[in-house]
Amino acid sequence: MLTVSSVKQLREAIARQKRRGKRIAFVPTMGNLHEGHLELVKVARASADFVVVSIFVNPMQFAEGEDFDKYPRTEKNDAEKLNAQECDLLFLPSVETMYPKPLEQQTRVEVPHLSGILCGASRPGHFTGVTTIVSKLFNLVQPDVAVFGEKDFQQLMVIRRMVDELCMPVEITGVPIVREADGLAMSSRNGYLEAEQRKLAPQLHNIMQSLARRIRKGETDFAALEKATAGEIDRAGFKTDYLVIRRVADLQEPQAADDEKVILAAAYLGNTRLIDNLVI
Repeated sequence: MLTVSSVKQLREAIARQKRRGKRIAFVPTMGNLHEGHLELVKVARASADFVVVSIFVNPMQFAEGEDFDKYPRTEKNDAEKLNAQECDLLFLPSVETMYPKPLEQQTRVEVPHLSGILCGASRPGHFTGVTTIVSKLFNLVQPDVAVFGEKDFQQLMVIRRMVDELCMPVEITGVPIVREADGLAMSSRNGYLEAEQRKLAPQLHNIMQSLARRIRKGETDFAALEKATAGEIDRAGFKTDYLVIRRVADLQEPQAADDEKVILAAAYLGNTRLIDNLVI
């Protein structure tokens, strides 16, 4: 596996593969890789001839007071895992490489409205940071296909819309959530959980599954269901940020006749914010 840190090195390596007619798959990450990330790499490996993974903890998507400084950075261990997955190229840029000017002076890419609801409402500016860095990475890597996890359901939708509306020639592939044996969605932030919190954490998914069963049985008072389920999450020991039922197509409030719906939740255990979703 080739590891590069500069734009020049990356572009030269990509140009060599393009000249050879290779199909390129790309997996952008913030590192601290777990089995969920590695599943993305496996999908990328099956989708292309040459697999690129980036590790970059993106300061633009962290709000003031969030965990940018303490976000786990495990590049050596991550590189070993990627090498075992037959990743071809690891891009490890510095903040100065990706943002040569102060953040407040950087050009930004924004997907309005969809970026301002749910997680975007709780974390103002977060998705602008995501779309800015992803668009920049797409420009550098020039992938044919890019692979993202469906755990960050809203993020995946925001990226799909950005790619569609900016006519980016990149195929976006979503990969289903990878879960621990007890149902907890895998996340780098799960490592923040204390032992008792970790035992409690799977209850978020269990409560969402109960809600999904009620919807499948035909209950359609979605506002009442949301209120009742949020209360159940709080009584279980979480602090609910949001629990909503939305249309899959656009994350707007659903109608009973809508074929596909998704339950989306964000909740705190102590200082750790967990997100999950369940498509119905």
